[in-house]
Amino acid sequence: MEKNERKAHNHQHAQHHEEEHPYHSHEHHHEEGHHHEKECGCGHPHHSHSHCHEEGYYHKEDCGCGHDHHHHHEEDCGCGHHHGGHEGHDHSHHAAPHEPHTMPADIPQKVYILQNLGCANCAAKMERKINALPEVDAAVITFATRKLAVASGHQENLLPVLQKICASIESEVTVVPEEETAVKKEKRSFFASNRSALLTIGSGAVLFAAGIITKNTVLEQMVNAALFIAAYLVLGLAIVWKALKNLKNGRLFDENFLMSVATIAAFAIGDFAEAVGVMLFYRVGEFFEDVAVERSRSQIMDAVDLRPEVVNLVKGSEVSEIPAKDAKAGDVILIRPGDRIPLDGKVIEGESRIDTSPVTGEPVPVRVCPGEELISGCVNEQGVLKAEVLKPLSESMVTRILDSVEHAAASKPKLDRFITRFARIYTPVVVAAAVLTAIVPSLFTGDWNHWIYTAITFLVISCPCALVLSVPLAFFSGIGAGSRKGILFKGGLSIEALKNVKTVVMDKTGTVTKGNFAVQKIVSLGKLTEKQILTIAADCELYSTHPVGSSIVREARERKLALTEAEEVEEISGKGIRAKFAEGIVLCGNRALMELYHVDTAACAGGDYGTEVLVAADGRLEGYLLIADLVKEDARVSIKKMKAQGLATAMLTGDAKRSAQAVAKETGIDEVHAQLLPQEKLERLQDIRRRHGAVMFVGDGINDAPVLAGADVGAAMGSGADAAIEAADVVFMTSAVGAIPESVSIARATGRIAMQNVVFALAVKLLVMVLGFTGFANMWLAVFADTGVAMLCVLNSIRILWKK
Repeated sequence: MEKNERKAHNHQHAQHHEEEHPYHSHEHHHEEGHHHEKECGCGHPHHSHSHCHEEGYYHKEDCGCGHDHHHHHEEDCGCGHHHGGHEGHDHSHHAAPHEPHTMPADIPQKVYILQNLGCANCAAKMERKINALPEVDAAVITFATRKLAVASGHQENLLPVLQKICASIESEVTVVPEEETAVKKEKRSFFASNRSALLTIGSGAVLFAAGIITKNTVLEQMVNAALFIAAYLVLGLAIVWKALKNLKNGRLFDENFLMSVATIAAFAIGDFAEAVGVMLFYRVGEFFEDVAVERSRSQIMDAVDLRPEVVNLVKGSEVSEIPAKDAKAGDVILIRPGDRIPLDGKVIEGESRIDTSPVTGEPVPVRVCPGEELISGCVNEQGVLKAEVLKPLSESMVTRILDSVEHAAASKPKLDRFITRFARIYTPVVVAAAVLTAIVPSLFTGDWNHWIYTAITFLVISCPCALVLSVPLAFFSGIGAGSRKGILFKGGLSIEALKNVKTVVMDKTGTVTKGNFAVQKIVSLGKLTEKQILTIAADCELYSTHPVGSSIVREARERKLALTEAEEVEEISGKGIRAKFAEGIVLCGNRALMELYHVDTAACAGGDYGTEVLVAADGRLEGYLLIADLVKEDARVSIKKMKAQGLATAMLTGDAKRSAQAVAKETGIDEVHAQLLPQEKLERLQDIRRRHGAVMFVGDGINDAPVLAGADVGAAMGSGADAAIEAADVVFMTSAVGAIPESVSIARATGRIAMQNVVFALAVKLLVMVLGFTGFANMWLAVFADTGVAMLCVLNSIRILWKK
């Protein structure tokens, strides 16, 4: 396949598993339950059982690998593909079209670090030139992380070519292959990191000050000129030298060249002090811009890079410190109070409370004890823990989050791509305007000095760096802000689409509700007490694997009730259980079971939200239990926040109508559509979009592929499972409903900040050009319109990191 064919092939729509293989269902247990058998194309059947007692879904899958997979929020068939929402991420969303240079999945990829990369506009030029190489299928440069990802079948010979291209555009850039396991975070003082720049600016400033002081003294004019020339050489020689090298490589509109021409022209018209002063101001502005960019980069990366440098390895009675990358699955590590959990693992000794907020954004600490799993990146608050490593550093949550954020930063929003294209036109147009300003008015007025000076201000303003820098940094800040709150955006396109969403459509089970059944109510209708009714029901369901039965047994055990095995147990499909005890015959199930055995149920009024489990002894109804999938604590408040954001809310679910309506009423959801098949959900979603506008769908990824793919933004609830992370545009690491309005808020703030940066940069540049043309602006103000505006845009971009 030729390069262009590969690139075109990469934009084809992904085919969704669920659309190709519709589900077949039949009733199975108590009133409502579905059995699904799926063929994903890998050659393994997928059986999924869901027993609902009228509501909720529970899935058990057999992928043919010999393991049972119980889960609510993901599908993994064992064939190497995830079937969770939409496969891969190349599906077409209405508000998120395919972007250029999407990395092809079937071509070897390698990541490089562009050391000393300091110019966003230069990075865009490098990306264009690298993509033009015949041996490169696709390349993406992420300025925020200084990473270059290259897809090519000729990686072994590519590094020298990449180095030559990058150095020809920005001479200080060095291209080095990324060290996959490098974690070292070197901290250097401000002065140590910027010693050379500070010395240059300081000595140049002293010489400039000396020139200003001697300007109107009795010293000879030659001495004064010498001081200014010396100051210019200190401050500007490196800039001029870079300009000449870049000119040799055909880069006419480079900022170094423009500054060199502007300041040398000032010398030519005899304004020595202005030339040196502007170069000094430019170097100071450039320095602060570089510092601001570097600080913003480090603040964002510090927020998402939770990888440890070392771990405490336990061998026998000895504890030794080893590099985190050397720890293997099965190793035992020691985690002290206050330590960040370094790797995904399982507690084997000790108890503690874990702060999961760095990963999930959830503020409430979680208690852990032996046997429970630990997620890397969380913080151990109290006790000393010994944990068995389950995944090495490269596969642990801390690395997966970092990779997700970095990949997201490489996904460029439409605004970013527009500004990059605009910058290619902007600079030549302004330079042409500068040339015309220098020549045309001078021919009529004869005042060459004035109009050349005015043209010089245009040259300084013509650099597009502030524009090109401001947008990607704003979106990267938004991605970083989301990750700090347990929200992983798939990329700039996801944020851009999310900020325009008008309606949030949610699945019920696992999204609005917890997906866990619990006993809500016990009602006695005869001579037995509530405690006795619970005990009898738990005795009947003692060995049940059904979530409703398990919830009854769990409630009984939590109340420390003594349970007794039945002498005989008969499960009646779709109805419930008939059990024989020494005391008599007990029926435990739904109304259909009671009718089968002619038990009068008139005393059980019903009507409450949840599943009724009726209990009868010796042919007489003694009472019932109400089992329900609990609504999440923050659901009602979160729905209210969505409405305050101007969002309409809707629920699409395959569950029973009565249960769905009860949940909607409790939480305040506007619109409910229940008992829907996957393809029917998509039809409802399209109808909602026609009525309200762009739609975000939030689901658990099971049976939701068509509707996730059809939504403008697809979001996955879950604890960060592989299937969820790979499938969705947005992943909520915490299962809280509050993450939905939070993500919308971050997306809208990011969009506002990016647009503020663009408008501010263009407005200031245009204003200074007008003022310069009318004689009210000098070169100093022009330098501010370049480096000063860039610095302010950077500072504005990182505001979102501190958004509450």
